[in-house]
Amino acid sequence: MPPRTTILTAAFVTALLHGYIGLRLLPAMPVPMVVKALAVAWLALSCALLPAGLLARRVSQPWSDLVSWIGMLAMGFFSSLLVLTLVRDVALAAAWLAGQLLGWRAPVLAAGSAVAVPLLALLVTLAGYVNARRLARVVEVDVPVQGLPDALHGFTIAQISDIHVGPTIKRPYLDRIVDRVNSLQADAVAITGDLVDGTVRELSAHTAPLARLQARHGTYFVTGNHEYYSGAQPWIDELRRLGVRVLMNEHVVLRHDGNALVLGGVTDYSAGRFHESHRSDPQRAIAGAPADAGVRVLLAHQPRTAPAAAQAGFDLQLSGHTHGGQFWPWNLFVPMQQPYTAGLVRHGSLWIYISRGTGYWGPPKRFGAPSEITRVRLVRAN
Repeated sequence: MPPRTTILTAAFVTALLHGYIGLRLLPAMPVPMVVKALAVAWLALSCALLPAGLLARRVSQPWSDLVSWIGMLAMGFFSSLLVLTLVRDVALAAAWLAGQLLGWRAPVLAAGSAVAVPLLALLVTLAGYVNARRLARVVEVDVPVQGLPDALHGFTIAQISDIHVGPTIKRPYLDRIVDRVNSLQADAVAITGDLVDGTVRELSAHTAPLARLQARHGTYFVTGNHEYYSGAQPWIDELRRLGVRVLMNEHVVLRHDGNALVLGGVTDYSAGRFHESHRSDPQRAIAGAPADAGVRVLLAHQPRTAPAAAQAGFDLQLSGHTHGGQFWPWNLFVPMQQPYTAGLVRHGSLWIYISRGTGYWGPPKRFGAPSEITRVRLVRAN
């Protein structure tokens, strides 16, 4: 549980932001007073719903998931409402400046935009909900590898990431993902962290479908930061029980049609803060790998492992963590923490593919960053 001062500070800031929205929009709205009163009531309720949605899962009660659902939906709507209110204020400031310089006036702009902001926020939230809850699409990615042996040309890895099984993502959601992954008939399956938001006791029934994952060379998992929030070691044990190979700063050698592919995995970039013995170490993950391996692939939850992975000698890193920003405009802030946001990018001699995630975190909302199940195919570089 966060410290009491942190909770109070967050509640105070949340109330200020709700107050800002109300003061900037409600006076300008050409609507009856009863509508404005309802809007004030909603803003007050939203102040309570946001922290309740985040904290409800910490209380194992029959109603906790319902509170989480309502709170997360409210958070998604509030996020768009706040951003659009800020955009409106910038537009109004620009219009005022234009009026001062050019003598231009737009008397209906303030009123019209005050009504448009909540309507547009609602539309974005609804569209984001549909995008988040539907089955992730399959994204095909070819990764060119210099000197790739003929036998490994076309080797496929089905990557899923950042599913966040928890208060709003349950077994039926994961069942559909597993079915889609199995339909790809990949040579290996990689789960690149942030699988869960909750304890094994709470969620083991909902992660059980992972036992059905099928691939020629098996299924592999590396921890994300959320595993450490939820109890990393119990989840490592549970995944092993389900038949998933957990790679903890180690590698396996996959013998594929007479050639060797090294598949390494590191713990989350921040794991050392939770367990010193789990400190992420790409060098350790590749130690002892055969020198004649045709390709070296690393599973690492966070893209910022890339410099260490390149130095260790990996050819490809598969990551997640960013969600591609999940919904605008938060994608604009991802580069403040991570070197890469989404897609296939190059870091020196290392290829990195960053999944936008197969589920979502927090609000059931994706807008401008669709979820994905990735089919990574290794191909010979020309």
